[in-house]
Amino acid sequence: MEQLRSNVALMEEIGRIAEVAGYLWTKGWAERNGGNISVNVTSLLTSADLALPALASAKPLPEKMEALAGHVFYVTGTGKRMRYVAQAPFENGSLIRVTTDGLSYEIIAEQPIQPTSELPSHLMMHNYVRSTGRDNRVVLHTHPTDLIGMTHCKRFLNSDYLTNVLWSMIPECRIIVPKGIGVVPYEIPGTVELAHATIKQLEKHDVVFWEKHGILAVGEDVIECFDAIDTLSKSAQIYFSARLASGEDPEGMTQQQLDDLVPAFGL
Repeated sequence: MEQLRSNVALMEEIGRIAEVAGYLWTKGWAERNGGNISVNVTSLLTSADLALPALASAKPLPEKMEALAGHVFYVTGTGKRMRYVAQAPFENGSLIRVTTDGLSYEIIAEQPIQPTSELPSHLMMHNYVRSTGRDNRVVLHTHPTDLIGMTHCKRFLNSDYLTNVLWSMIPECRIIVPKGIGVVPYEIPGTVELAHATIKQLEKHDVVFWEKHGILAVGEDVIECFDAIDTLSKSAQIYFSARLASGEDPEGMTQQQLDDLVPAFGL
């Protein structure tokens, strides 16, 4: 729609989403149609944009999303590849609007492309963080090979242990992911149960590992969400490289060294 494409702020945001989608593909984190992105773009839209007619009938949501009533999201499409989202975001995703009663959603642009099957989970997370006053506009889910590999080892399913291992590999990890990492035991992808378990972890964390599945980050900016996951992946690579070189678990930074970062960077 020409109306939307003339909205500079919106198109810049769509461009950033496409940029991240490309990173996910080139990193090897988005096999086939793996992963999904949803971004609240309501604040970037004009009143005319917000009032665009629906392209298809409204679809019911599993729960009432009171905090999202009337909000509009860009959401990657179901079955769509991130490599194609990167090239043509409006042909591989859509803008959806939560109805004013918070009970359903409708597609308003640009094509009636059905959103990711994990949309209910995404919206439940958006609803939770918004209801707590956090301006986390983004939910990003992807499949980093090294991080998923760690969740196949029982000792890494302890949030405190996993957080400290990854923090201790490189100072930037402690700085960029200051709230540490939540861990959700395996649940079937796209289910309400997975969403509720993730929301519980979002009470304390901005990044959550899904056992044997992937990782999810919430935040105010899609690039920053990618950066958090990318930094964790670098820490995992350092861990595996050091372990391969020595045949032992790497020593990592000491607790004192980690603690010294807190006042130095205002964490």
